[in-house]
Amino acid sequence: MMKNLIAILFVGLISLGSFAQEKKVAKIEFKTTVIDYGTIEKGSDGVRTFEFTNTGNAPLVISNVKSTCGCTVPKKPKDPIMPGETGEIEVKYDTKRVNPIRKTITVYSNAETPTVALKIKGLVIDGVRNANSGHPGGPMSLADFTYILYSEFLTIDPKNPDWENRDRVV
Repeated sequence: MMKNLIAILFVGLISLGSFAQEKKVAKIEFKTTVIDYGTIEKGSDGVRTFEFTNTGNAPLVISNVKSTCGCTVPKKPKDPIMPGETGEIEVKYDTKRVNPIRKTITVYSNAETPTVALKIKGLVIDGVRNANSGHPGGPMSLADFTYILYSEFLTIDPKNPDWENRDRVV
């Protein structure tokens, strides 16, 4: 009788284990979460691409991509990204603005980590003004100085309290 009870419990546990399924979850892994434009001239190509891979075992759906300002326009993939496949988020910055670039793009998805913050940084300079100044590289503008100052002393780190004031720097 005891052997039958043990056998039934054993078979029951094995059956229960076979019904337990691995949880299906999408995972998003970016090659990089920061793109540095470097120093570019006013009117230059402002399009950059963040590449990512779905390292999970379920389809990845990017539901929304938002920027901190209208000068940066992100573009998300339309279709789900299958497990193991790669996708891209295209970001276009308006390079008609002569200023340091410090913007955040937030990606919303069904991934295990549902929100991811991407960063772009750089400096847009007025190449015509600098070329006509007679000085190699031209005189340093306030925007150039600010970019250099913050590149050296303020890293892009959302945990850094000064990072919150990044768009007010001039």
